[in-house]
Amino acid sequence: MDALRLLLVLSIISSAAAAAVNNDEKVTLEVYYETLCPYCSNLIVNYLYKLFDSDLKSITDLRLIPYGNAKIKNGTIVCQHGPWECVLNTVESCAIDAWPDVDHFPFIYCVETLVYQNNYTYWETCFEKLGLDATPVTDCYNSDRGTQLELRYAAETNALQPPHKYVPWVVVDGQPLYDDYEDFASYICKAYKGSATPSACTESSDGHILKVKMNFLKSLFGEETTKSIQALFSWLL
Repeated sequence: MDALRLLLVLSIISSAAAAAVNNDEKVTLEVYYETLCPYCSNLIVNYLYKLFDSDLKSITDLRLIPYGNAKIKNGTIVCQHGPWECVLNTVESCAIDAWPDVDHFPFIYCVETLVYQNNYTYWETCFEKLGLDATPVTDCYNSDRGTQLELRYAAETNALQPPHKYVPWVVVDGQPLYDDYEDFASYICKAYKGSATPSACTESSDGHILKVKMNFLKSLFGEETTKSIQALFSWLL
């Protein structure tokens, strides 16, 4: 099973596990971003996936808001990184709308991986890679629905208090993390007040990060290759 399909399976499993936690007890994690922002793609590709590689997702209500620093000029949305960013902002908005549970995350992860690799013009390959039906997303994008979703995200982003200063702008239960956004997991654990504390909040942070990295590399390369990689790269030690 390739890594993207594994992530799709993990998102489905984590959704089922999350159902066991009362929604009132969950911690809200909101990520305000724009699709061609390198810091945003780095967060999604190298950090945010950890929610699905542990039981942290069971206590987290993840919301992705793809709008960022775009502006509305004369009724038209103008994106910071140009027309392609507007395209992908709308595409990812449509994916969230089409698959409203966390099932949209593997698709967004796939697209942002292509952004990270500067291959974002091939974003449509993510449907085939994940075995997803493209129709609901493309129909949304090619209709007024996509624009309406982006305008809704524009209003939400512009209403932030305090206002966002940059992207990614990560908020945990209403509190912005500012430059510490990569450490969102520890803020989620601190904010959680329920009784079903996940193991991700009780393991040592270094040990848990190592475990997450090892599990993800195994999904990509297999156990034997991962052992070799572990010996070579100091960041896994």
